[in-house]
Amino acid sequence: MAHEWPDFLPVGAIRFARPTARFEDCLHFYRDVLELPVIASWRGHAGYDGAVFGLPGSPVHLELTQHGAAPDIPAPSTENQLVFYLPGPDAVAAAAGRLTGLGHRPATLDNAYWAERGAVAFADPDGWMIVFAPWVFGKDPVPPVAGR
Repeated sequence: MAHEWPDFLPVGAIRFARPTARFEDCLHFYRDVLELPVIASWRGHAGYDGAVFGLPGSPVHLELTQHGAAPDIPAPSTENQLVFYLPGPDAVAAAAGRLTGLGHRPATLDNAYWAERGAVAFADPDGWMIVFAPWVFGKDPVPPVAGR
């Protein structure tokens, strides 16, 4: 498996974009609840409303857009995830505590992998999963299954 970025693809930034039918609710969730920085936003641009959130380092972005009144959006599943790899269980507890303190409840994922390793998940207003994992992928070892 290759671990080096290909020379022919000199990417300077990456953006993951997804549509929403609940733009205002999602904007509030990502901007005000998770406090992700809004690095761009627009209203009524060719019929689109949108917001771009900078993820750590800012060359990685999450974009949410809504076109029209209530567009048809693919149904979410617990496999639609944005995973935040955090530096340990205390960081996960702090993030989860913030969300529960604001009235959000942890969600159960179909894949037990996450819960077995101490991760906690929450659904955004569209039902897409936000996962807080207690290790930094690629830096820390994956925690063993709890109780084993």
